[in-house]
Amino acid sequence: MLGNLGENLTNTMKKLVGMSVIDKKTIKEVVKDIQRALIQSDVNIKLVLDLSKKIESRALEEEPPKGITPREHVITIIYEEMVNLLGSEAAGLDINDRPYKILFLGLQGSGKTTTIGKLCRYLQKKGFNPAVVCTDTWRPAAYEQLRQLTEEMDIPLYGDPENKDALDLAQKGLKEFKNRKVIIFDTAGRHKDESDLIAEMDELDNIINPNEAILVIDAMSAVAETGAPIKFIGTGERIDDFELFDPERFISRLLGMGDIKSLIEKAEENIDEDVAEKTMKNMMSGKFTLMDMKNQFEMMNSMGPMQQVLNMIPGMGNKITKEASKMTEDKIEGYKVMMSSMTEEEMLNPKIIKQSRIRRIARGSGVDESEVRELLKYYNNTRKTMKGIGKRGGRLGGGAMNRMMGQFMNR
Repeated sequence: MLGNLGENLTNTMKKLVGMSVIDKKTIKEVVKDIQRALIQSDVNIKLVLDLSKKIESRALEEEPPKGITPREHVITIIYEEMVNLLGSEAAGLDINDRPYKILFLGLQGSGKTTTIGKLCRYLQKKGFNPAVVCTDTWRPAAYEQLRQLTEEMDIPLYGDPENKDALDLAQKGLKEFKNRKVIIFDTAGRHKDESDLIAEMDELDNIINPNEAILVIDAMSAVAETGAPIKFIGTGERIDDFELFDPERFISRLLGMGDIKSLIEKAEENIDEDVAEKTMKNMMSGKFTLMDMKNQFEMMNSMGPMQQVLNMIPGMGNKITKEASKMTEDKIEGYKVMMSSMTEEEMLNPKIIKQSRIRRIARGSGVDESEVRELLKYYNNTRKTMKGIGKRGGRLGGGAMNRMMGQFMNR
């Protein structure tokens, strides 16, 4: 849903940027495009109408500040009003009590258990070591799903598939993990017509006395209706595709305006600084090797799907389609397979890779010899580009970036 919404809103902003005249007619046209994008993504119609009225009235009545063009002013208004729709500041968790207890709630099929796994990973990265208690006695696979998720991350889990008393499980889980910093409680998915489950939720709340109750839901409309803040957002299917929700950053990305702050944070979380520094020095000095290029690919992969990363770079997400990004990811994976068939000597000194070695590498990686030559051509072009950047003092301009990306996109 967010992918389609982001694409539609980005196209609307591109259309706005391309308009030669900003008048009443064009403003109404842009507002209709925004309405269409939001309604197609199941945002509440009343909220959509309220939002579009605010955007339209401000765009028609407000005078642009000095030094700001009418087009830039309309873009700013759209950005500000969409941020206001979702809340003005990041909420997050204020973990100070011990144990800090988080009660998870959600409708059936809302993705609650998967979200718990993602929050565990997020908390681990922040230096916390959470524990999980399963009180879902209604869904047979609930405990097993949690067991698989927590086992992969070495997160302690308390539960008993044979025990059908959710309240007893909660009490025993509290006792089991009383010395932990954070305890997360999974509960059964709710439905408005199941009075027993609603009553059980109230009793669990009394027993656990949580510091935080988190409802897993498609929150685009809910926040404006309830005033409750959005805490986190899932950005993809991977366990690491989960982040603190910041309305300003989220809307900036959604409108195709980039999010450099989140990109930097993602890099700091996932990239080995020593490897990155060594690779960058080699790139700038002209000593760039295939080993460095492989490290570069690994660092790119660790930050998530390419389209997600590109969307954080102002202007880049608009230029490259999802299909092109997927093709590029596939190309990189192919390059990595070929490099895994090379010797360390070849990786560190690619000049020695001649015809006989190309033949062996192709056989070892199950590809045509022409694909190995393509990899070597890409490497040589990248090395030349980086050497030129080093001579200019390490400035990576838009032209250089486009040339590097273009080598993939044009294949």
